[in-house]
Amino acid sequence: MRRTIILFIACHAVAVGIGGSSAVAQDSDLTGLNSLSEVDPSQLSQRDPNPLGEKALAIHPDQWKHAESDHFIYHFVHSYVATPVSVEAEFHYRVIVKELEREQLTTDIKSHIYIFERPDEWQQFQTFGNLERWTGGIHSAGSLFIQRNPAYKFSDNSLGHEIVHLVLHRFYTDGIPCWLDEGLAQFISKDAHASYQRARGYISKPHSEAIAPDELMPINALILQTHPPPGRVHLFYNESERLVRFLAATDKPSFLRLIDALGRHQPLESVLPRIYGGRFQNLTSLDQEFRDYAMKDFGTSLQQASN
Repeated sequence: MRRTIILFIACHAVAVGIGGSSAVAQDSDLTGLNSLSEVDPSQLSQRDPNPLGEKALAIHPDQWKHAESDHFIYHFVHSYVATPVSVEAEFHYRVIVKELEREQLTTDIKSHIYIFERPDEWQQFQTFGNLERWTGGIHSAGSLFIQRNPAYKFSDNSLGHEIVHLVLHRFYTDGIPCWLDEGLAQFISKDAHASYQRARGYISKPHSEAIAPDELMPINALILQTHPPPGRVHLFYNESERLVRFLAATDKPSFLRLIDALGRHQPLESVLPRIYGGRFQNLTSLDQEFRDYAMKDFGTSLQQASN
């Protein structure tokens, strides 16, 4: 773990230390210590069945390079951009597997990650894929498409958030409810990002935003959303993350069983009293306890958050 984190620091410094046009002007084969090793596409262990992958590779097909790590396959232009992405992806994979206690249930599927560097090529891909113009990255059918302009430094949890979606798709191929999917992605990526930053010498704690009483959605309304509601996307992400954090802090083994039940499309109102025993008799009792939690400031750990 320590070696991986140190590698990320070195590679990330290369990625963000070469700014703007000077980065593009560098030799396209620029590599560093332990950077991704390019392989011929015919040597990749798995192909991507996602048709969006073909659309991505059709944009300037001569520029794409390819590589693999333990759990992901990468398609990229420059290794100094892709290498830190690969390190962060593997880091988050380990965090997710540990958080969900899925060590013995990991699959041999490797998710594909497509890394666009130029904004104009990302816009072209948005057009090819009929994506919303505001998207800066998208998880689709087990593949991830992101933009990573080497002229900018990326220091938030956005990549980790998408990696969580990617890994969850392997475990729950039929999908899980939107609130749980987005809540888990925020919950795990925020904690992992804080840990990542501390390993690099920063003072960092996971931050879970308190929600104003007049903005809080009732749980029975939150769980019905199949997509983040327009105009309330930020609120939906925050409340979903807060609910996931609350359920995990209340009883982690029960929460893991709840995820599996929801992954089998069992309704929350039916499985909640069975899995959480006498703590929550129905959605109303959950909503009553959650409201107080959702509005208070978050501490620095799950244990503190449950107090």
